[in-house]
Amino acid sequence: MMLRSLREQVASHARALAEAGLVLGTAGNLSARQGDLVAVTPTGARLADLRAEHVTVVDQEGGVVEGTLAPTSELDLHLGVYRRFRAGAVVHTHAPMATALSLVVDELPCVHYQLVELGGTVPVAPYRTFGTTELADAVLEALEGRTAALMANHGGITFGADLATAAHRALLLEWGCELYWRASLLGKPRTLDRAERADYERQVARLRYGVTRELDQRG
Repeated sequence: MMLRSLREQVASHARALAEAGLVLGTAGNLSARQGDLVAVTPTGARLADLRAEHVTVVDQEGGVVEGTLAPTSELDLHLGVYRRFRAGAVVHTHAPMATALSLVVDELPCVHYQLVELGGTVPVAPYRTFGTTELADAVLEALEGRTAALMANHGGITFGADLATAAHRALLLEWGCELYWRASLLGKPRTLDRAERADYERQVARLRYGVTRELDQRG
């Protein structure tokens, strides 16, 4: 099987995102790139049941290289992210809170410093029909300078150097949307301005905040 390890990662993360409630049934898609090839979830597949053999491999033009199932209808969007941002993985969800917020706001404000990882404020790309180049173009524009965007009346998208990062950012986006919603019930949420976000980034660099390493398990 071509790209076996990468296809297993795509399937594993698809199941994990389904378990976390970020994708439902066949709604949502994800992919990962290795060189000029992309392993991507197929259209019409239940992501909670996905296995490596269900994952399709395509080239940078979208041609199927290996796999018996047609790739996701949002393939143009995934390939556009790879071309424009040189990402390693893309996750698109129909997560409940991200989707709900996309119905009522023009952007998710930076209400917590962790959202700086997504670019600070997260814009909402205007609604376009799913699976179209118009949707891909609108979302790519919204992603400029960021690693996440909301898609009006649709869902959310994140990308990263690898699937673990892109999936983490999808969870972070959903958390940020829920945090903003909860705060809005209590009053007008305070937000972090550009200077405060820049201070956070400098502190991250100084302390290497968020850098992980293997823990010594010898006790």
